[in-house]
Amino acid sequence: MQICIRATANFRLQAARVGLYHVKKMAQEKTNSMRALEARKVPYQVFTFSPDIHSATGVADAVGLPYEQVYKTLVALRPTGKPMLILIAGDRELDLKRVAKAVGEKKVRMASHKEAEDLTGLQVGGISALALLNRPFDVFIDRPAAELSHILVSAGKRGINLRLPVTELIQVTRARVIEATQPPAAGF
Repeated sequence: MQICIRATANFRLQAARVGLYHVKKMAQEKTNSMRALEARKVPYQVFTFSPDIHSATGVADAVGLPYEQVYKTLVALRPTGKPMLILIAGDRELDLKRVAKAVGEKKVRMASHKEAEDLTGLQVGGISALALLNRPFDVFIDRPAAELSHILVSAGKRGINLRLPVTELIQVTRARVIEATQPPAAGF
């Protein structure tokens, strides 16, 4: 059985049992990401929340999970070649020098919101490597993900995230594990 979890406006969680791979009315519709996972028989859980939330930390707060388990997908650009999708935890910031070194480039840069949306066809806050499997992107995931069993990633639409095994995510997206961030600063 899969569990579909919806965060209400006051951030309380409601869980509804649904049949294996079937998402009922809480998610309203299946995304291409869900279809891709189902075709590969990868188990996942659906988390829905307000589509007005566009940050991984906002999603983590809404669904009640730690920031390090909710990943955001960033679009980065090389001087030439394929654009990159880089998955990092919500509590981390991309280190462009580390990414450039990891991918064998002198320099890389973040895509602007407009560039990211134009390249992916998805809205910022809903960009997903799972939704872009057949598109010309190189996919990378930050090394700390490899230490976790499951993470949440966007389903390709604002307001919907999927929780799935990290090993399956890496396999399906053909992601390469790299050092893409510095550890988060310790709190006082």
